[in-house]
Amino acid sequence: MRIHKLPDVLINQIAAGEVVERPFSVVKELVENALDAGATQLDIDLEEGGIRLIRVRDDGDGISPEDLPIAVQRHATSKIASMDDLEQVATLGFRGEALPSIASVSRFSLRSRTPQHEHGTALNIVGGTLGPLQPDAHPKGSTVEVRDLFFNVPARRKFLKTERTELAHIDDWLGCLALAKPNVGLRIRHNGKLYKNYPPAAEGESLKRVTQVMGEAFSGQCLAIESVHPDLHLHGWVGLPTASRSSADQQYFFVNGRVVRDKTVAHAVRQAYADVLFHGRYPAFVLFLDIDPMRVDVNVHPAKHEVRFRDGRRVHDIIYRTLHESLASTRAGAVTAQVPSNTSAFGSDSYAGVQSGFNLPVRENMNAYQALYSEPVAASNVSEPATPTENTIPPLGFALAQLHGVFILAENQHGLVLVDMHAAHERITYEQLKAAQDHGGIRSQPLLVPVSVPLSEAEASASESLSQALQALGFDAVRSGPQSVSVRAVPSLLADVDARQLFLDVLSEFREFGESRRLQEAGNALLSTMACHGSVRANRRLTVPEMNALLRAMEVTERSGQCNHGRPTWVQLSKSELDKLFLRGR
Repeated sequence: MRIHKLPDVLINQIAAGEVVERPFSVVKELVENALDAGATQLDIDLEEGGIRLIRVRDDGDGISPEDLPIAVQRHATSKIASMDDLEQVATLGFRGEALPSIASVSRFSLRSRTPQHEHGTALNIVGGTLGPLQPDAHPKGSTVEVRDLFFNVPARRKFLKTERTELAHIDDWLGCLALAKPNVGLRIRHNGKLYKNYPPAAEGESLKRVTQVMGEAFSGQCLAIESVHPDLHLHGWVGLPTASRSSADQQYFFVNGRVVRDKTVAHAVRQAYADVLFHGRYPAFVLFLDIDPMRVDVNVHPAKHEVRFRDGRRVHDIIYRTLHESLASTRAGAVTAQVPSNTSAFGSDSYAGVQSGFNLPVRENMNAYQALYSEPVAASNVSEPATPTENTIPPLGFALAQLHGVFILAENQHGLVLVDMHAAHERITYEQLKAAQDHGGIRSQPLLVPVSVPLSEAEASASESLSQALQALGFDAVRSGPQSVSVRAVPSLLADVDARQLFLDVLSEFREFGESRRLQEAGNALLSTMACHGSVRANRRLTVPEMNALLRAMEVTERSGQCNHGRPTWVQLSKSELDKLFLRGR
């Protein structure tokens, strides 16, 4: 067969294979076009999960009659005009492929009116064949109807799932959109019935939209974060470890208003939660990254699910540090309201309470806490508040008793507090060991026999260029051949681990993310083990002053709400919950 030019209809159907995967893809493209046109209210009608009908109505700027036929041609767009525009895309859509691709595999109708025209114009397309322009009584904005998706491509239609599954995909993405555009109203109807309604949120009330999409379980246990840099602004909400989930279904990351999936971001978030999340649990978060369009490439994937950062290492570091510091600022008994990451939630000599402020010196009973490492101290050595009042009761209250040699029972302003004394003391000891290690730096331990590590030529070259960074982490490695490196020293804290595998892991992370926290993770694992063995054990009888000292230390220790393994260290039972246990008030 000789080379020949494909017909436009077939070209559009080939493009549709990339752009139009299922009804969700159609909704996404049409809604993004509406938002780029300045829409503030979107009405979306669906039938049979979008397979039979998708109708998107917006109140945007509309399309002029002379532009309607052009709008449904391939690579026709009003959003970019030059290479410079492509390098700094600020709109959600820009490829000019969506409308012709959708129209080629459906019964397509586009109706629109601009503010400058007295009446609207309609254009109908069936299977890629354009009909004539017709006058239409249409308000300002546009309405796009897509009927019988893939009616002329039966092979593609067979791959569609059930109505319920297709609707679920659309629902998930519209939830993302609701988070990204809290000022835009969304109404979704399915089979003639109202399915979801997201009214626009007022300025400064974005958390209401977050609550509507993610539920009160998240909004009641999240921290607001904000990190401002000259060309980058990171903000949003991250769930506390207590709001973790069994799957990664509530993880939303937006770049300039576009929801994306990015392994650099996923790695940074995972590292930030490494010390506080129980095994097999996933954090929930809604993060927005506003960045100079010149510093991010959105022209990576036809469906625009992925982006590429010009400086991925810097983005990774900012996300990690912002989340890490925000989570570090949480203490047992602390307020769970939103706290910006660059603002400490605690003063140097005061507590932050759950519903109201406390003002109690944090140094009280610290001498009794030191006794947990040695013999119990006499109660007379520690002073207790003579008559605690509502304003002097600390967040975790005062100890009442010890239960089964494992739990501390305490009373605070809100009710009863239960503390796992070993888990709590383990976190306190662990944080102290980490601080001591950070203060002393990473020391190297020379190996008696250097370890030869086989590498690819690219990896060996990378190890040479990263030699200074590796030395800062305690490694002494020299290239011993085209495809090998000789490791002569490792971090002293990790001298007993597999030096070959440790070096490979660190080098791999450096090459992929520009930095490595593998040493920190491995070192922290050892410190965690040391803390576990050095903490107060079960059945150790504590005096009341010792128990109070442990409570006070929890209130001023970072991440003390969870032990090193992510298990909770304390729980609160409110007065109302206690009343319900005994049917009081009924």
